[in-house]
Amino acid sequence: MATPPATRSAVAALLALWLPLQATGGGEVPPLPVAVSNNAVAAIRNPDGSTSLFSFLGLLEGKSRRDVTNRAFSWSSGAPAWKELPPVPGRGRLAGVAVTVGQRVFLFGGYTVGEDHSEVSTAGVFAFDPSGTRYLERAPMPIPVDDSIALAYRDRWVYLVSGWHDKGNVSQVQVYDTQTDRWQQATPYPGAPVFGHAGGLVGNQLLVADGVRVAAIENGKRRFEMSAECWVGTIDPADPFHIRWRRVPAHPGPPRYRMAAGAGASGVLFVGGSANPYNFNGIGYNGVASEPATMLFAWDFARDAWRDPGPGPATMDHRGLVRLGDGFLVIGGMGPGQHSLARVTPVPGAGH
Repeated sequence: MATPPATRSAVAALLALWLPLQATGGGEVPPLPVAVSNNAVAAIRNPDGSTSLFSFLGLLEGKSRRDVTNRAFSWSSGAPAWKELPPVPGRGRLAGVAVTVGQRVFLFGGYTVGEDHSEVSTAGVFAFDPSGTRYLERAPMPIPVDDSIALAYRDRWVYLVSGWHDKGNVSQVQVYDTQTDRWQQATPYPGAPVFGHAGGLVGNQLLVADGVRVAAIENGKRRFEMSAECWVGTIDPADPFHIRWRRVPAHPGPPRYRMAAGAGASGVLFVGGSANPYNFNGIGYNGVASEPATMLFAWDFARDAWRDPGPGPATMDHRGLVRLGDGFLVIGGMGPGQHSLARVTPVPGAGH
């Protein structure tokens, strides 16, 4: 259903608070060559003013362990189609994450799925250089995590907040220095350790929302449930490894799993996700098929409050939200009925 004009105007006005107006310089973005969800995504603003988008790893539309992929794709402003890049080194992985620092995309972790369906968190870190379309192996994560979030600070440090490590969630905030290729630990995440959470960083403030926690272990099996916790962390400008955390109110609506989130000029926008956490095939841990949410919302750092822009696209199973010009884009994902998506979806109101 089309978004009503009045709603589009309200959404556009709200998004203007997050995004400085820029020309998109390329019109609509074509769909990916393949349907893929759980893909790590990123964008680079090129020196000539154009933008390049990237999709790495993820799950192809068959949604079986054989469909876990290491394929990668890129698109640049004005191009008629995406092009396939060299595959990410190693086996296909799920729940990896990508972040842009300077003119490179850094890829962190993810997990592999074995023939016996065992899932193993990987420690691998790669810097992708678009100019040479090559992957540079970097220092591995001290604690291998997947389903984490990666946030870039001062165009140098990358913060990996919480996430899953093999058999449980971790509370560590691991900080990677892209200049020295070294890792350090920052102030731990004070909330319930989670995986499949989402967040963003503006200035020296970051916002982490939702995710899945281990509620209990019953008869040797973990029982998962959603976490409604949301936390703001303020990074000490004099010490990038010291974070002052404080809990903030939950966002509108129920907590969600694997939302797409992205930071703008003064806040963090959240799109989609599901209220029913699920295995990689889209079927919930409770045995019920998961469906995507449609409401989008945002945290406004200036007002220290949530904003509720209104309806958004029905989509879930994301590793990030990217910016193109004056808007946000959702790249791939999983739609209603657990169908994998090839489309690139603009957030309602963006670009209007």
